[in-house]
Formats: sequence, structure tokens, C-alpha cells
Amino acid sequence: MSSPSSSFYADAVLFDMDGTLTDSIQAVEAAWGKVAKDIGQDPAYVIAATHGKRAVDNLAQFKPHIQAHEMDDEVQKFEESILFFADAYNLHGPGSRRGSTVSSPEFMESSPLSSGAATPALSSAATSAASSRTSSIVASETRRPSFGARLGNLLRMSALPETTTLDEYHNQFEDSAMEEVQEEIENSESDKAKIHELEAWQLEATGVDRAVRILPGVKKMISSIPDGRYAVATSGAKTYAYGCMTRVGITPPPVTITADDKRLKAGKPAPDPFLLAAKCLGYDATKCVVFEDSPSGIRAGVASGATVIAVCTSHEREKIENCGAHFIVPTMDHVKCEVEDGKLKFTLRA
Repeated sequence: MSSPSSSFYADAVLFDMDGTLTDSIQAVEAAWGKVAKDIGQDPAYVIAATHGKRAVDNLAQFKPHIQAHEMDDEVQKFEESILFFADAYNLHGPGSRRGSTVSSPEFMESSPLSSGAATPALSSAATSAASSRTSSIVASETRRPSFGARLGNLLRMSALPETTTLDEYHNQFEDSAMEEVQEEIENSESDKAKIHELEAWQLEATGVDRAVRILPGVKKMISSIPDGRYAVATSGAKTYAYGCMTRVGITPPPVTITADDKRLKAGKPAPDPFLLAAKCLGYDATKCVVFEDSPSGIRAGVASGATVIAVCTSHEREKIENCGAHFIVPTMDHVKCEVEDGKLKFTLRA
């Protein structure tokens, strides 16, 4: 643990992202909370179990039905849903200059929630509000004709007037065709329920400001480190990681290791992300500094052999003080970095 003032030297810095450089915890928790409700589990339990871990590992745990070949798409959709929650207040809610409304067709179509992003079980769904009376979310690029179109085709195939009832047409078509029409009727009711649920989630998303924010001391710390001497190693995949950093004015460094990097064999709490980041920078991980905020990330940093500085930006001190960090500080504001004789000198104050 850190004394009132501590100094040491290192070659390079390996940053975690969320909770260390950026704060998107509200958006992340909202996205996992939605997943929890979709699968009928307690949101508090799911949120606690997923913090600091890769979305691919969390989705594999909580949605084991997702096939291996589907996982990359599901991770991207989930992470898009995080960014949706982060942006909704300012783009479509009270923070919007345009005054967009949650029920507008454009919003329904543009929302990641409408494509099943936060609900992988509905991933084949996509809104078509602009062209459908019911704003059906069962559309896709290869969708079958709608019930109305199919029924119209059936009617046009007959010489009888279109005012004739469906019962009078029953014998003119194969039973299977009529069964499909009935299925469309039943599905349309289910679709309406999904639409109402979607609209409720969108309304809730716009009501809370969950925008991504940069954490204290981060800009100063990054600006004090020479180019090529720092990297980011995050449990977020590329969509989420780059989206968060760019939203707060951080330029993702050339070495940014994301959870979907195929070179990784395992994510945090395994040391693989930090070991790969150090290797890509050209430094030994044991001569690097890791900044982390979560228990799993701290353990990953310790396992890599790096000197670990834990920041209390997402967890209370007592939650992380037994994870092996060499130093614990309230925020990055309490750490100073200077270049001295080609080395990075770090000075910490309590």
C-alpha cells in the first residue's frame, strides 16, 4: 500500500479503460440490467458478476444458447446498446437540442435496442416503423412478405371479390398456406407486445443522463507520457472501447488491446491483455505500470508482473484493497508522471 508519498520508475504504462480512463458505468449497468431482465435474473446479481470482465465471457455465462459463430455479432450488438444508453439522454431525451421524441420512427429505427442489441434473443428483429403501421420489429433484410402483403396476394389469386371472408377462401388454398397466415396473425400480436416493451426501454433510456465521462487526472496523465510509451488493455470489445474513448476526447493509442483481439487466449483476470499490450509496445510487462479499477483487472495486472496502481473510481477501497495492488489512490489526480533520464518517474500522494 502507498505511503504518504511514494516514487518509482517504469518503462511504460498499461491502462485499463472503463472505470480507469472513462466512466460509463451507468450505461454499462443499464445494458446488463436489460440483459438480466430479458433472461429473468436479478439485475443486481448480473451487474455485479459482469463488472471488469469481457462481454464475450459474460454473454457465454448468462446466455449459453448463443452459438460460437454468433458470438462476435452478439458482443457487438450488446456493446452498441451500451453506447445507445450513453447517448440516449442527449440525443433523444431532455438533453437533446432537437427535442427528438422516443416514439419517432427515426428513433425507433436508429436505436440499437430495436435491432435486439441489448436482447440477443431478438437479434433477428429490426424495426420498420417508417413502412409499417405497427412499427414491426420482426423485419430483416431477408424477411418474408408481411401478413398484409401475403393476405393480399392470396386474395389476388382468387377470382372472387376481395370482400369475401377468409372462410370462403379456405378451400381454395393448401392448408399449409392458411396455417402460415394464421401464424402471421398470432405473431403480429406478439410483435406488438415486443414493440411496447421496446418503447418502454427507449423511454427509460432517454430519461437518465448516462453519458460517458473522462475521469479526474486522466488528461494530465496521458499528456505527460511520451507517445509509444503507453497502451490500453480493456475488457471491452472494439466498438465499445473506441466509442467510449472518442466520446471523451481520448485518442485510442496505436496499441489498444480490446477483448475481441484474436491473439488473446483469455481475458481478465488472466494477465493476457496486459502481457500482449506490453509486448506490442516492446517492453517487458514487469517493467510497466498498470492502472486499474476493478478486482478482476487488478488481479490481471498483478499476474502480469507489472506494478499495479489501483484507483477507487468504481469500487470502494475496501472492495479492492485485498486484490494485490501495489498502490491504491482515490483518483489518477493523485499520481504524477515525469520523464527522467529516459525513464518514467511516478510519484504518488495519498
